Amino acid sequence: MKALVLAGGSGTRLRPFSYSMPKQLIPVANKPVLQHCLEDVRDAGCTEVGVVVAGPGQEIRAWLGDGSWLGVAVTYIPQEAPLGLAHCLRIARDFLGDDDILMYLGDNVLAGGVAEAAAAFRRDRPAAQLLLAEVADPGQYGIAELRADGSLAGLVEKPAEPRSNLAVVGVYLFTPEIHEAVAAIEPSARGELEITDAVQWLLERGRPVLGSRYTGYWKDTGRIDDLLDCNRVLLERLRRRVDGHVDAASELLGDVVVEPGARITRSRVVGPAVIGRDTIVEDSDIGAHTSIGNGCHLQLAGVSHSIVLDGGSVVAVRGIHGSLIGRSARVRLALQHRLFIGDDTSVEVAA
Repeated sequence: MKALVLAGGSGTRLRPFSYSMPKQLIPVANKPVLQHCLEDVRDAGCTEVGVVVAGPGQEIRAWLGDGSWLGVAVTYIPQEAPLGLAHCLRIARDFLGDDDILMYLGDNVLAGGVAEAAAAFRRDRPAAQLLLAEVADPGQYGIAELRADGSLAGLVEKPAEPRSNLAVVGVYLFTPEIHEAVAAIEPSARGELEITDAVQWLLERGRPVLGSRYTGYWKDTGRIDDLLDCNRVLLERLRRRVDGHVDAASELLGDVVVEPGARITRSRVVGPAVIGRDTIVEDSDIGAHTSIGNGCHLQLAGVSHSIVLDGGSVVAVRGIHGSLIGRSARVRLALQHRLFIGDDTSVEVAA
């Protein structure tokens, strides 16, 4: 089985962050979302991985390289325009050959991994197997209707009157039969080759399509609040590890990870939390569910339930909560409000 990881989305809902970096490289629990995906497919037994990137995908290539540091062999597959999930299968045809396929959307996080679903697929080998999860607002998702035996009765994209609450999670498993389906379908009204149309093509020809209920934590990290929630869940899986320096005047409570080269002085850190490599935390309070990236500087700061990306700094500002601070961004106290605001930025100023 080969894996196909889709990392070409533009991330319009994550602007302004996605202007300067692919959304798949935004970290949760101090690992890029894409790394969590790649670790999942590796742990499911897929070591040959095709990564679909937008255009040349230079930043993802620079970060991931050949994938050997993650235990996978990566082949890059450029997609010149966002023409749909089924289009990704079409342009990856040469790479995939006649192998079974694990297709994983690179902005999704499944905290329990996909090894169990992949094992079930290898055992039963339906033409397609879709991971499904119960959602509170089925009108916002592709919704599957299951028969009693677990086979798929049909798929509807964002139905006005949903017949179930089972949303299609961003993980699909296929035999090579999917290539015939992808070749047969036409672009939808929005100009994309829809994977739901390809699956429906299989259903209409009587091919076995199964739905696999995913009961673990799943999140499509398309919005900032999604990233923060995902960060919270993944941090809760960490166990205390202190490889950096913590002075006697500091206090670590609960599961706190302090990476090599980090220095914590006269500060309090409440877990679960992670302090990245070579980061300096001085005279600060770091609250639970906080990820501080590498090479950051926090002085007289108060940060909780937040993500600070590499190189970020917070000086003399407390009460930061539920926030995402970008790479090399600076937050500091000023006597007056003085703002430098880029396109699509959201700023909240307390009275």
